[in-house]
Amino acid sequence: MYKTIILSHNPTNSAGETLKNRMGKTRSHIDTRGIVHHAGRDVVTGYAYEELYDWDLYFENVFLSYFGEYKFCRNGVETFLDTQKENGFISRTVGRACNRPTHHFKPFLAQTALLGCRQAEDYRWLAGKYYDGLKKYLDCWFWHYDFDKNGLAVWDGSDHSGMDNQSLRLGYDGVLEFEGADLNSYLYRELLAMAELSDELAKNEGDIFRQQAEALSDCINEYLWDETDGFYYDRSEKTGELKRIKSIAGFTPLWAGIAPKERAGRIIREHLLDRESFWLPCPVATWSKKEAGYYQERKSGECNWMGTAWVPTNYMIFHGLRKYGFMDEATELAEKNLSMVMDEPELREYYNAETGTGQGLDPFWGWSSLAYLMCTEAELGYDPTEIERKEFLRF
Repeated sequence: MYKTIILSHNPTNSAGETLKNRMGKTRSHIDTRGIVHHAGRDVVTGYAYEELYDWDLYFENVFLSYFGEYKFCRNGVETFLDTQKENGFISRTVGRACNRPTHHFKPFLAQTALLGCRQAEDYRWLAGKYYDGLKKYLDCWFWHYDFDKNGLAVWDGSDHSGMDNQSLRLGYDGVLEFEGADLNSYLYRELLAMAELSDELAKNEGDIFRQQAEALSDCINEYLWDETDGFYYDRSEKTGELKRIKSIAGFTPLWAGIAPKERAGRIIREHLLDRESFWLPCPVATWSKKEAGYYQERKSGECNWMGTAWVPTNYMIFHGLRKYGFMDEATELAEKNLSMVMDEPELREYYNAETGTGQGLDPFWGWSSLAYLMCTEAELGYDPTEIERKEFLRF
């Protein structure tokens, strides 16, 4: 189940801290401040105000997989599923009195369940109501967030997407219009994760989920790709037109592995590696520098996704580059992200993509911890987010 590794890539920052020490500091923050008791369970969060978020849950547990910690996957999945409505809806947040009645949990719930079950080699807890709950939650995406029934779901604005202030791309809230390139790439992976869970539980539904995933992949490539620009855009269900704004969401089909090889080469060479667009000194910018609305410094305490660098999206792109054979570029991205986080006294929520300066929560012990792992994963050719992953590494 686990293979123990030695951390060979262990740089020292200007304060004399080694990577091993920094990882230990982050782990200590998680143990002392990041574990909260909610609804009878210990759950993990990267936020000092103790709110749980959907995709954060997944990526925080990817980091914890290196320490053999998998109970938080199960605890988090059960905590969210226990809040499920009759129509399958699950709010994307737990922990504060916030009203987000149409912000359905981003498609990472089955992937989180699979990540935990694979490590524990135990699927039994999922066999009954929680497996059925996962099916209802996925059905909710396709029944209640796909109004034109073309197979592609829509975000309820930028806040729902997790890229909080990309309102120029998606509207802010209450919009329910744009079929996200990111959303549907996540749904593709979620369907494959459900197929794996079905197989492990002998539910005989694996092939159904895989066929649905393949159909979704076809829809993404048919409706969201622009051949002239060589980019994946979001699409308006109201007009049928692509929203031709280049954001980091356009690269998520690389992580999902659904971009045909020629298209992947175009989007990487023409856009991702463009040093005047996304590949800034501390890549990857979440919003093209060539687009209107680009800026780096946060305003009014917001979480800024209008050009800053966020480690979880970098992590997805890192593995997307490796999937398509861009190994040198992936290693460069890994090294720059490690330098970026090590140059700050504490791990931060996100970073200025031009200077590397940390922004947001300080200290932060959530998904930015993935930057610690990327160089090791590049060296070993390891990806803990692979849907078919059977073996896990640990330090």
